[in-house]
Amino acid sequence: MDVVFSNHVIEWRGPSPFYFVPVPEEQSADIREVASMATYGWGVVPVEARIGETTFTTSLFPKDGEYLLPIKQAVRKPQGLSAGDEVTVEMTVRL
Repeated sequence: MDVVFSNHVIEWRGPSPFYFVPVPEEQSADIREVASMATYGWGVVPVEARIGETTFTTSLFPKDGEYLLPIKQAVRKPQGLSAGDEVTVEMTVRL
């Protein structure tokens, strides 16, 4: 399943900061339809994502009926991304 969306990078403050791009409601609903075939536990969904010229693998985290796409430092730093920046994500749910 392929998904494309745009949203702002958010920072999640915890013991160490994490950065995510929230998956919008409409795309999250589409992902929920196939999540049971893709998840490997705890509701996380494996994906291959692309932001700009960088392609990476990770897993979506479920949050309040939607999903959060974690943005690793190796993705953020080369593109100069920080909290509040709008990005376009091309993503494939790995079934």
